[in-house]
Amino acid sequence: MAPPAEITIPTTSQHTPADNSKPYTLYNITLRLPLRTFVVQKRYSDFDTLHQNLTTLVGAPPPIPLPAKTWFKSTVTSPELTEDRRRGLESYLRAIAESPDRRWRDTPAWRTFLNLPSMSSAGNSAASVRAGRGIPSKDAANAAAAQDPGTWLDLHGEMKRDFQEARRCLAKRDNATDNSTALEAGSAAKKALVKAGSLLTFLGDGLRAMQDAKRLGDGEIRRRKDLLAAARVEREDLEKLSTTVSAAAKASRRAMPSAADKAALIGNGPKTRGRVLGAPLPETERTRELDNQGVVQLQQQMMKEQDEDVEELAKIIRRQREMAEAIHREVEEQTEMLDHVNNQADILTGKVNVAKNRTKKIS
Repeated sequence: MAPPAEITIPTTSQHTPADNSKPYTLYNITLRLPLRTFVVQKRYSDFDTLHQNLTTLVGAPPPIPLPAKTWFKSTVTSPELTEDRRRGLESYLRAIAESPDRRWRDTPAWRTFLNLPSMSSAGNSAASVRAGRGIPSKDAANAAAAQDPGTWLDLHGEMKRDFQEARRCLAKRDNATDNSTALEAGSAAKKALVKAGSLLTFLGDGLRAMQDAKRLGDGEIRRRKDLLAAARVEREDLEKLSTTVSAAAKASRRAMPSAADKAALIGNGPKTRGRVLGAPLPETERTRELDNQGVVQLQQQMMKEQDEDVEELAKIIRRQREMAEAIHREVEEQTEMLDHVNNQADILTGKVNVAKNRTKKIS
């Protein structure tokens, strides 16, 4: 028997419909299963409908009652009411999920409410964020999932898989022998890049929200910022390959260069006897699938990245120099203070000696 789902409602969201009707509160339900984690957003009216359906189907109400509806307050204007209802709805769902009595969990209404697969089917992904009834869009669910420390990592993994899919499609496009296959692969690559870029935006916003709410430590925040920085670089690289290299590949598809041509272009010709200073490195995986123009663009891109690294190193060196100069000034000030203390000590010693001599004369 599979373990019960771990259900929490860590956050809420305020949503205003597109028709500018009355805003309402969405409760971000996070479900952690053995193989996947996802977020479902629901209104209070959805919970009320679920409660009525469970009571009708099972013939008995769930283990604990649903938090009562208030007529004189609104969760949109009352943070205290929102927090109380969030805790109550979380307890309501967990009571059903953890109850020894499975009658409520086995109903279609429960599985539909949480967007769980039917009893005869399984999920098709290891980590996904799903949009269901009561959710304005899947983007809203992703934005809510990015504000949870656990589902944030699941979204990051999904983004990495999109990058891998885009890279695979670009390689398929460049190796295609007919235009239709190349266009189809290029379109799939762009679609994966768009999805990954959207997830990257949600992850950045969610990380800032978690940092403001202090839901993660400073070290973990820095680690995840580094992950996002690396993802931005990877996305930029893939977008450049998607736009520039595709045009070069189409122009030179009829006469693909040989490995010797590419080696001559980057200066990697036949080795001569004796020692060669500055000899180029052999061709790598990044250049093997590129044509002449692609190799030139890749070389320019690598030179640009190296220039940026040198600039970053120069900034670090300047900061180190400023710190060293500040330490030097501090040491000089401390030395002057010590000299002043020594002078005062000498003066005090002279006064003590005078006092001793007077004491001897008196005695």
